[in-house]
Amino acid sequence: MVHVLDNPVWNALISGNSALAQGPASVKYFAEDVSPFVGFDAFTPEAFGLLHALVPAERVLGVVSPVPMAIPTQWQVMQYLQVGQMVQEQPAAAVLLGPPPVQLGPAHVPAMLALTKQTRPGPFLPNTLAFGHYEGIFEGPELVAMAGQRMHPEPYAEISAVCTHPGHLGRGYAGQLILRQAQRIVAAAGIPFLHVKSDNVRAIKLYHHLGFVTRREMSFYIIRKNPA
Repeated sequence: MVHVLDNPVWNALISGNSALAQGPASVKYFAEDVSPFVGFDAFTPEAFGLLHALVPAERVLGVVSPVPMAIPTQWQVMQYLQVGQMVQEQPAAAVLLGPPPVQLGPAHVPAMLALTKQTRPGPFLPNTLAFGHYEGIFEGPELVAMAGQRMHPEPYAEISAVCTHPGHLGRGYAGQLILRQAQRIVAAAGIPFLHVKSDNVRAIKLYHHLGFVTRREMSFYIIRKNPA
């Protein structure tokens, strides 16, 4: 039986994130200022062809597949990443360390964009906040750590945009924010999961400590229309 997390983008766009979905019945995607990810009912050449007709030439898109695949030549693969998909099996208690987290809103978007540009946790765009539930930790006026939620392929909810300013590492901020997100998800009868680059040893160690286990490896493709 195919697991819902084997095709997380598609299953999110037809369930928990359906209010943010654009596109026809077999290919769906988020608005360009929300997220680059696109979901396919099936990873077929016909589906990629339909997407090619739907999006502008300059748009950069993200495709998530459970296995490596050949992207049709009408697309340029800008980047390929192997990513671990992890699910929380042993919830842990959040411990308050340092300044208390605050709910992030539209007024915080410039600071959020600046932090993600510096730390590169994954795609974060001017309206990514539309996914909801973002929290951050400030030291004085500066946003130094944050985390939120992204894809919701029910009953799962993805913890995303986990990042800490390089000058504030080692203070437990990321772990605190992740556990708060996980508790929020569990309280809503969901199951927390996340994605992490397979070579990010530091983050993987932290996620194991917080009760996450690797479910499987996933393939992430960053693509745009082939100018040729």
